[in-house]
Amino acid sequence: MTSHHVFETAAGFAAIGWNASGICSFRLPAASSASAERALLKRFPGSTRTAPPAEIAAIVALACRYFAGEQVDFSAAPVDIGEQEPFFARVYAHVRGIGWGETTTYGTVAKALGEGPEAARAVGQAMANNPVPLIVPCHRVLAAGGKIGGFSAPGGSNSKAHMLELEGVATAPPQMGFGF
Repeated sequence: MTSHHVFETAAGFAAIGWNASGICSFRLPAASSASAERALLKRFPGSTRTAPPAEIAAIVALACRYFAGEQVDFSAAPVDIGEQEPFFARVYAHVRGIGWGETTTYGTVAKALGEGPEAARAVGQAMANNPVPLIVPCHRVLAAGGKIGGFSAPGGSNSKAHMLELEGVATAPPQMGFGF
């Protein structure tokens, strides 16, 4: 059984989903409450919208403070990432330890997990499929050379850059594709 709550932050509307084991979904801020809820319901179509219990309300408060620019720590938040490929689960556990204002690269995460440079792409895939962004801070994982790289949240790479800027991390402008 999954429940969820939609809430407003300084960056827009976010959604959080939880079950008996912990937070199982987090949708980064979108332009509307409806779009945040729709994104969560794609993963958990049977979820019930309800007021969060105290433990989840505390995480909601932390998220609001985060998007207001305050340094917060989500490392104690209970999470349930669901069934994952074993490598993805290892990536999430490792990335969860990256603190406020710190960054790393996909390749560095792969190396830290005892993998070769070819595993950097799999790290990127794990980040793109992260069910609880912000809590597992995938925005802190960059492409080679410190480039922003992709970001699957609303606003794409610009959102990732904004989140890093909130943490005091200077970033190069997101790369733009050619218009043809």
